[in-house]
Amino acid sequence: MAILVLQHDDRNTAGRLGMTLRDHGFALDVRRLHRGDPLPPDLDEVEGVLSLGGRPNLDDPRDQHPWMDGELALLREAHERALPVIGVCLGHQLIAAALGGEVAKADKPEAGFVRVRLLSPAHTDEAFAGIAWDSPQFQSHTREVVKAPPGAVVMADSDRCKVQAFKAGMRTYGFQYHFELDRDDIARFVREGKQSFYDAGLTFEDVSKQADRDYPMFARLADRLCVNLATYIITTEMTPRSH
Repeated sequence: MAILVLQHDDRNTAGRLGMTLRDHGFALDVRRLHRGDPLPPDLDEVEGVLSLGGRPNLDDPRDQHPWMDGELALLREAHERALPVIGVCLGHQLIAAALGGEVAKADKPEAGFVRVRLLSPAHTDEAFAGIAWDSPQFQSHTREVVKAPPGAVVMADSDRCKVQAFKAGMRTYGFQYHFELDRDDIARFVREGKQSFYDAGLTFEDVSKQADRDYPMFARLADRLCVNLATYIITTEMTPRSH
């Protein structure tokens, strides 16, 4: 049994969340879909799914990303089986689309450290235990979830993006922001994707100044979120682990 990790480019890895899951005794089955790794034939040996960020977009031509339709079907099935399903950035958008939500191009890219507010449903949700109600979160996206899936609950928003996080069912969560990144990851993210940050009106120096100010709080809360996900959402009696 393992956590299935779906990677969509070389830049977006499981980062601090992957390390936290390993620290809690989980094995990770990483599938680099952009490099041609296949999806598993079924979910029988899967105890959770983590769908990461990436440069692709849902509205790209499907021949550019032949894995995308298969991943959408897998995410839908994992959710229907009540497996833990967690999405970050692109993964957040893929989960929303797989469950009947809507994803569209944002009016303006959201990038850098942005204030994210937890909404009232998150105040009593285990995944957000100990998380500040208003905090800086690192962003880099040009698409966004504009309508959460039917029955899902929006957990967080920002001034520019109204679905920063959502919960569907008992153990499916989407996060638009990149809580999995550490300081070096963020610097690399900005260098490699500098055009999208320029489009959002930010230079590398701007983001560096934001990080000097906001990274300590961001990192503390990101670590807490990762532990919450590993201990409250993925670890339950519903998914026994073999050791």
